[in-house]
Amino acid sequence: MLGLSGTAAGGKPVQGAQVVSRVALLLRLVGRDPNGSALADIVRDSGLTRPTVYRLLGSLAAEGLLELDPKSNTWRYGPEIFVMGTVAAPRYPIEDLARPSLRRLADATEESAFLSVRRGNETVCLLREEGSFPIRSFVLHEGVRFPLGVASASMAILAALPDPEVDQLLLDADPAFVQRWGEQNSPAAMRAGIERTRAAGYAVNPGMIVEGSWGMGAAVFDPAGRPGWALSLTGIEPRFRPERQEHLGRLLVEEAQAITRKLRQDESAPAR
Repeated sequence: MLGLSGTAAGGKPVQGAQVVSRVALLLRLVGRDPNGSALADIVRDSGLTRPTVYRLLGSLAAEGLLELDPKSNTWRYGPEIFVMGTVAAPRYPIEDLARPSLRRLADATEESAFLSVRRGNETVCLLREEGSFPIRSFVLHEGVRFPLGVASASMAILAALPDPEVDQLLLDADPAFVQRWGEQNSPAAMRAGIERTRAAGYAVNPGMIVEGSWGMGAAVFDPAGRPGWALSLTGIEPRFRPERQEHLGRLLVEEAQAITRKLRQDESAPAR
């Protein structure tokens, strides 16, 4: 396993590992917004110097992995990313399994429904199904990343992890994390959120990212019993009053369990 320090598991330096880590970081940052990411935002969030970021972005563009939109002057994924995703997609059937659940959730609740996947200590939104209610929350969309515990989907996954793993994740949180995400996402606040989520079976985000924008989430488990994904609903605060939360939570849990069962069936099915 490679670390950010550019060393292998045995401690030997790996030539070029730092460049690979930086390239991977920039690709993730660009992918946060399908409408494009500005250079200034990428520089700020990467922690790299502007010349370094610009040089790496240019190299990625030359390989077709990124492209610069001349009108908005923002960076976006290029055609090679599409090709890679298309080739890799058949290995990850979760999207096909989840789409019917997202449609049912959107139809039954009129809210926007989402599928997010765990990637390390983050979740990434993969799929969206718009609800019919005319007023929507736009905090979540494909490509958006949140640290575990910050949004409803990521809290649902965090709460489903074993206690030792939760303890380590919260122990690793530094002051910069709280400065970025607020005191409502401090380790103490997250522990309280974990307890509420475990008791209810689903997570509730009461406008902690953007005021007035609420969300609820339920974890989806892989065949080994690990929380690898989450379904969520987002909308405006009046649509998530306490008297409706139980109904929404039940629908989320039912669909999350349905996907979990399908994943287990696929895993146990004999190869053809």
